Amino acid sequence: MGTPSPAHPTGLAAVSAALLAMNRTLEVRDVLQTILRSARDLLGARYGALGVPDGNGGFAQFLVEGVTDAQWRAIGPLPRQHGLLAAMLREETPVRLADVRDDPRFEGWPDAHPTLGAFLGMRIVSGDEVLGALFLADKNPAPGADGPGPSGDCAPGPPPDAPGAAHFTAQDEELLRLLAEHAAIALTNAQLFERGRELTIAEERARIAHELHDAVAQKLFSLRLTAQAAATLIERDPGRARAELDQVTHLAADAAEELRAAVVELRPAALDEDGLHATLAAQVHVLDRAHPARTTFRGDAPRALPAAQEEALLRVAQEALHNALRHARPAAVDVTLVRRGAATVLRVTDDGVGFDPAAVRAAGRHLGLVSMRERATGVGGRLTVESAPGRGTVIEMEVPGG
Repeated sequence: MGTPSPAHPTGLAAVSAALLAMNRTLEVRDVLQTILRSARDLLGARYGALGVPDGNGGFAQFLVEGVTDAQWRAIGPLPRQHGLLAAMLREETPVRLADVRDDPRFEGWPDAHPTLGAFLGMRIVSGDEVLGALFLADKNPAPGADGPGPSGDCAPGPPPDAPGAAHFTAQDEELLRLLAEHAAIALTNAQLFERGRELTIAEERARIAHELHDAVAQKLFSLRLTAQAAATLIERDPGRARAELDQVTHLAADAAEELRAAVVELRPAALDEDGLHATLAAQVHVLDRAHPARTTFRGDAPRALPAAQEEALLRVAQEALHNALRHARPAAVDVTLVRRGAATVLRVTDDGVGFDPAAVRAAGRHLGLVSMRERATGVGGRLTVESAPGRGTVIEMEVPGG
């Protein structure tokens, strides 16, 4: 591959460390961040980005390096797939340019976007599937020159069109190709791991539901037959009828115990050990890593609540998150657990496709809303749903006291 550039040592040790880092975690978000940071550092780029297509003309995720959080917020919404970004996702050939602004496909930037010059872009591909695309811009000057190092955040440096500004080389392109090939493997492994974890959770839920049905349904069937027998004997053989009714009492107690055991198994152990606040925060963190949508949790200081209220709030949050992440195609889902006077309020808000609650009811669908309302009223609370097509959804549950 030739002699490494002195601005960014790309020896075997540096490349090996980058490849090992990409395979050190099985969390998709972490893998993406490691891929981007490794590419930017190894090639000595001032700016880097990694876009994951969502299949609908946009990006499910778009990570950036080299700009501050404030600058990124000022730039605005995630880019759509247009111009050079769209071309990169369609074409197999990498894009290497001395100045990105000279490319006929370049369509400009938002006002707050930094000015870029030298550009190198390449897809991350597994088979026929485009997993993402890497974008690097503005090669850093050699040591001793002005400008930030590979890990600096948008510090002032020579403009990208200044005389003698560094450009990406054929060697850089080959190095990025190697990185992209290994990135595809690491990213595929992480996606398979997270899908497998979700499948395991689904299988466990199905197992518990099956056991619940077998255990309790049999008890209830026996209970009904015994009650019917007692009804037929109550006039002609009151003694036997009393014996049958005693059996009804025992069967009912057994059924209640089976149901209680199943409910205890369904109740997350973490809820008893850590409380609602920590359990909900942990679950939101897992979902944020497992899904493209940015999923966040914010809560007031934990407040002691009755066990039944904690479980109802958790179950409603889980159902609302499931609906949002599986059906609403959101970019962001926000969960809050806050105090409102003496009450505790859970809110799950998404910016997804939304729906018409009246139309859902008329069509006989409920998206889990019936069970959520039953859980809320069962602990003395109330549930409200606000949604409209194209305007996202807000589900709020309020429980009193505490």
